[in-house]
Amino acid sequence: MLNISDNNQIHISSGKYTTVNNLVNRPHYKVLNKLIVVASIIGGIALFLPWTQNISGTGSVTTLKPDQRPQTVHSVIAGRIEKWYVQEGDFVEKGDTIMFISEIKDEYFDPNLVENTKQQVDAKKLAVNSYGSKVGALEMQMGSLEREKQLKLEQAQNKIRQSELKVKSDSMDLEAVKTQLRIAETQFKRAQQLNKEGLKPLTDVEEKRLKLQESEAKIITQENKLLTAKNELINAKVEINRLIAEYAEKISKADSDKFTALSNQYDTEAQVNKLENQYANYSIRNGMYYIKAPQSGYVNRALQAGLGENLKEGTPIVSIMPSGYDIAVESYVDPMDLPLISRGEKVRVWFDGWPTIVFSGWPGMSYGTFGGRIVAIENFISPNGKYRILIAPDEEEQKWPEQLSIGAGAQTIALLDTVPVWYEIWRTLNGFPPNYYQSKNGSENTKDKK
Repeated sequence: MLNISDNNQIHISSGKYTTVNNLVNRPHYKVLNKLIVVASIIGGIALFLPWTQNISGTGSVTTLKPDQRPQTVHSVIAGRIEKWYVQEGDFVEKGDTIMFISEIKDEYFDPNLVENTKQQVDAKKLAVNSYGSKVGALEMQMGSLEREKQLKLEQAQNKIRQSELKVKSDSMDLEAVKTQLRIAETQFKRAQQLNKEGLKPLTDVEEKRLKLQESEAKIITQENKLLTAKNELINAKVEINRLIAEYAEKISKADSDKFTALSNQYDTEAQVNKLENQYANYSIRNGMYYIKAPQSGYVNRALQAGLGENLKEGTPIVSIMPSGYDIAVESYVDPMDLPLISRGEKVRVWFDGWPTIVFSGWPGMSYGTFGGRIVAIENFISPNGKYRILIAPDEEEQKWPEQLSIGAGAQTIALLDTVPVWYEIWRTLNGFPPNYYQSKNGSENTKDKK
């Protein structure tokens, strides 16, 4: 700045003014200065005090096992509310009746539905037995036909053998007759020659002629017998073929009837299985008209009200809180802090409604907190943008209050590394995560910076 002005600086002496002298000489300013110096010294010393890094979270009281948490009892079947057996706040044992409902579907209106279905099952079973008996009878019939066929075939074979022997016998007789004819012809010619020579009378010639004619007649008769025997042989062979075809037809028919009976038997057995399935379903459905408590507990809230109201399948009826449960706390931590948490790590917990004084960096000075250990870490982010962890009571420390209610609020602190206060202030101002370390439950107890 250029010094081109002729204005000179004016110095004012504070000693000339009484008010200023009085303010400077007041004694409490000296005390204040001493307090500021002492506080600065204490603050400087406090910056080097040990500070336990931690991860804080908020959550609520829950149960350790899923089957111990509050559950809703649903109606398995559709029905109409007929009677209530409990009210809100009642304690129910496992199997106690909560509500009775009646049927609203027309296919189940018959009061004797189960008994009628049972009779149908019994009738179909008798039909199955009847078809089984029919199959057995047809098998016996087929066996009888097979044996009869063998006997008939043996009989026909014997008849063929007899016919063959008869043909052979008749052939031999024909040859004998032919021989007799030749002899008769020779004798007749010899008698004629002798008669011409006058050595034989005419009566001998006529006698030989008569024998010749008889021999010729015997040949014709014997040929007829031979042809008849051959025809009988052919007929016997034809009879065998007829018997084979006849019994094959009878056996095939019996076999077809057998498979028809088997088919009907299998079909009836399938119907029996279907009816038995219906019978079992109807019997189980009758037991579902009484809605029962799945486990012992307290009726928290009735989700349905009134009488005569219709319910659909799966409609919630009441909410039950189990009487016996292992308490736990579910808490939520930021995604940045999730890698620093491991199962088995110790956690400090305090509950809403319990007097608590908490110094997050000095857990030994905290009052009203309880010890816990992490038993489960959820690997998928929750709708609130944080990760859920499940904390169980630490058996090595003080027991949690028995008066805790499921759903009560809770805050948690997971204890990490111990660092100076100034480092923790510097880390917080820079937005750095806490120091990564492995807990004493791990295989090593080392410290690494993340």
